[in-house]
Amino acid sequence: MTLQQMEYIVAVYRLRHFAKAAEQCGVTQPTLSAMIQKLEAELDVKIFERSSQQVTPTAIGKLVVEQAWRVLARARKIKDIVAEERGLVGGTCRIGIIPTIAPYLLPRFFNKMTADNPEVKFTVAEMKTADCKKALSRGEIDIAILVSLDDMENYEQTPLYYEQFLAYVSKSDALYANKSIKTSDLNDEFLWLLDEGHCFRDQLVKFCSLKSAQASKSTYSLGSIETFMRMVEGGKGVTFIPELALDQLTDSQRQLVRPFAIPIPTRQVVALTTKSFVRLSQLRLVVDAVRKSVPERMLKMNNIEQRV
Repeated sequence: MTLQQMEYIVAVYRLRHFAKAAEQCGVTQPTLSAMIQKLEAELDVKIFERSSQQVTPTAIGKLVVEQAWRVLARARKIKDIVAEERGLVGGTCRIGIIPTIAPYLLPRFFNKMTADNPEVKFTVAEMKTADCKKALSRGEIDIAILVSLDDMENYEQTPLYYEQFLAYVSKSDALYANKSIKTSDLNDEFLWLLDEGHCFRDQLVKFCSLKSAQASKSTYSLGSIETFMRMVEGGKGVTFIPELALDQLTDSQRQLVRPFAIPIPTRQVVALTTKSFVRLSQLRLVVDAVRKSVPERMLKMNNIEQRV
C-alpha cells in the first residue's frame, strides 16, 4: 500500500471517472487502474463498482477512501512542517472561496498575488461553506475564504474585512423611491434570494425576519446574485448584493442600489484554516493580499453596522 495508490483512489472518488482521475494525477488510465486493482487485491476488497456509465464507491470503499484522505493530509503536513521551519514560502497553496464572495473579491487580489509570488502555486475553487469546511478537514484545500459563522469554533479564523449588504431594487418597485431600506419594508416584497444553504441568504433572512423569503424559493430555485440582478433590472422585485459588487456596477445599475437603514447588516469575511495548519507564511501572503485589495474603511466595522 503506497501514498500514490491512495492519491489515485481519492482522485477517482472525487471525480467519479478513471480517465479524469488519471489526467489529474498525471498518469495514464491503464497505470491508474492497475495500481487501484493492485490495492484492491492487497486489501481483498472492492473499492469501486465499475460500469460503462459511472464509477461508484462500495460501502467499504468509502471507508477506505476516507482513511486515505486522512493519511494523505498527514503525509503532506510533514513536508509543510519542514518547509515552514526552513522559511520556504513556496509550494502549493489551495484556496476555497464561497460563490457570494468569489466574483467580487478574486479580481481584486488573485492575479497580483500570483504575479508577486511566483514561487507559490496558488489554486482556487468555488464551493459552499459546508464544502469548504469538509475540504479543509480532508486536506483538499489549505485556506477557505468565507463568512464567519457561529459554528466555526473547531477552526482558526483570521479576519479579512467587513462587508455591508445592499438592496438592489427594480425601478418599477415602490421601494425604488426610498433613499434607504428598512427591514420592515421588505415584508410584502417579492425577493430574489439564493437557495437555503448559502450563508448570504441565511444571514439576510435571519436579520430581516423575511416573511416573503418562500416566494422566491418557489419561483426560482438555484440561481446566483448576478442572475437575480438581471431579473431586477428586467422589472421585478428586489434582491441583495455585497458591498464589493459596487465597483463592478455601471452608472445605470448604481441607480438601483439602496443602502439599509441603521443598523446596517454586515458580514465578516475571514480566512479559515484548520487548527493544525502549519503554512502560516502562505496564510500571511493571502491575508495581506486580500486586506490591501479592499477599501480601508472595510477593514473595521463601524458603529452604524451590525454583524449578522
